[in-house]
Amino acid sequence: MMDGTRRRTEDGEEEKTEDEVVQLRREIGLLPAACFIVGTVVGSGIFIAPKGVLVNSGSVGLSLLVWLLCGVLSLCGALCYAELGTTFTKSGGHYTYLLETLGPLPAFLRLWSECLFIRPAVTSYVSLAFARYVVEPFYAPCVAPMVLIKLVSILGLTFVVAINCWSVTMASRTQITLTFVKMFALVLIIVPGVVALAKGKTESFQNGFEVDALTLHRLPLAFYNGLYAYGGWFYLNYITEEVINPNRNIPLAIIFSMVTVTVCYVLVNVAYFTAMTPAELLLSDAVAVTFANRALQGMASVIPFLVAVSCLGALNGGIFSSPRMLFVGAREGHWPPIFSMIHIRRRTPLPAVLFLYPLMVLMSTTGEIYELINFVSFSRWLFIAMATLGLIIHRRRFPDHLRPFQVPLAVVGTFTAVCFFIVGLSLYSDPWNTGISCALTLTGIPVYYVTVYRYCLPRWLRRIFDYFSKQLQILLEVSQQEVKTF
Repeated sequence: MMDGTRRRTEDGEEEKTEDEVVQLRREIGLLPAACFIVGTVVGSGIFIAPKGVLVNSGSVGLSLLVWLLCGVLSLCGALCYAELGTTFTKSGGHYTYLLETLGPLPAFLRLWSECLFIRPAVTSYVSLAFARYVVEPFYAPCVAPMVLIKLVSILGLTFVVAINCWSVTMASRTQITLTFVKMFALVLIIVPGVVALAKGKTESFQNGFEVDALTLHRLPLAFYNGLYAYGGWFYLNYITEEVINPNRNIPLAIIFSMVTVTVCYVLVNVAYFTAMTPAELLLSDAVAVTFANRALQGMASVIPFLVAVSCLGALNGGIFSSPRMLFVGAREGHWPPIFSMIHIRRRTPLPAVLFLYPLMVLMSTTGEIYELINFVSFSRWLFIAMATLGLIIHRRRFPDHLRPFQVPLAVVGTFTAVCFFIVGLSLYSDPWNTGISCALTLTGIPVYYVTVYRYCLPRWLRRIFDYFSKQLQILLEVSQQEVKTF
C-alpha cells in the first residue's frame, strides 16, 4: 500500500506490500527495451563478421548485399517474435513459444541445447572478442598471448555475471549506458567512411559483383556470419514478464532497433571498404582497428576501447536474458525447481545465472571464435525456424486467439522457409561443426524421457537431489515467485 501500512488477510496474517513480494518486476520501459536489443545485437559481430562474410561471399558487392539481406531477414524474424511475444505473455523466448505451439519435447530440446552449448558458446566468442580488443593494443605489433586473452575474457564475463546477480535495475542501466557508447563507436566509423566515399574513394566498389570466387556451398556461411552479427533481436522476448506494457513496447522497440542496426551495419561495411581493399580486410584480424589506423589516425587508440565496451554490452544483454529461459523452464517442470527461484532481496534469478557461469567459463577457455560461430548457428536457427513454424500452426489451430500484434502470413512463411533452407544447406557447407551441434541437440531426447516425461529416477537419487536443492536454496537465499507475472 502507498502509505506503508499493511492490510490483513481473512486468516489474520499481514499482507505483504508490493516491495516485499518476491517476484520479477516490470521495470523495463520502451527506451531500455530498445537499448536492450541494440546493445545486444551490436556486439563483437560487426567488428569480426565482415571478414567471414567477405571470404564466403567472394565479392564486395555481394558481401554488402548479404549484410542488407541479413538485416531484412532479422527484421522479419523480429516481427514474427513480436507477434509471439504479445500472443504468449510469458518470458522464456524460444522455449515458451515452442512449448505453446509444438509441445514439450521441442521446447525441452531448445532449453537443453541453450544450457549445454548455445549460451556458453555465444558468451565465449563475445567475451574472447572483448578480451582481444582489450589486450592486443598493449602488444601491437606483436601477437598477444592467448592465455592472457582468455584470462581477461573470464574477468569480463565474471564482472557482467556479478552485475546481473546483484540487481535488475543496475543491469538495465548498464545496458543503456553501454548502448550509447557503442552507437558512438559506429558513428565514429561511419562518418569518415561517408566522407571518403564522397571524395571518390570507390576503388573497392568497382567490379564489386564479380562472382568468380563465389561457390554456392560457402554462401550459407556468409549468411551465418552476417546473421551472427545481427544475433540478439530475439532477446527481449526472453524477458517479456519484465517489460512495461509489452503489447506496445515490444513491437515498437523491435522495429526501431532493427531498422537502426541494419542501416548502421551496411554503412559501417561501406566505410570499411573506403579505407581497405578486400585483400587487406581479409588479412586483418581486427577490422575496426585496421580501419582506425587508416582513417582515424588521431583516434586510432580509442577504437579498441570502444569495441571492447561494445562486446561488454552484448555480454550483458545475453547474460541478462538467457537465464530467464532457464528460469521459465524450471517453472514449467522441465528443469530442477531450484532454477525457478528468485533472490528474496535482489529480485534476480540468481540460481539460473550462476548455473550458466561455469559452463561459459569452460567454453571461453577451449573455444575459437570462427568455429564457435558455425557451431552454434545451426541449432539456434533451427529452433527459430521451428518457433515461427509453430506460429503458423497456432494461427490455423486457434484463429480466434487474441493477437495484439499480427504479422502478414507471407512474412512469417518466407522467414520460416529461408531459415530452414539455411539450416539444411549448412549441413553441406560445414558438416563437422553443424553435425556436432545437431548431435548435441539430439542428446536431449533420452534426457527428456528419463527426467521429464516419465521421471524414472531412483528414489534414493531423488532424496539426494532434494536435499542438495534445499541446502542451495538456504545458501543462496532464494524462493519461488509469490505472484503470477504473466
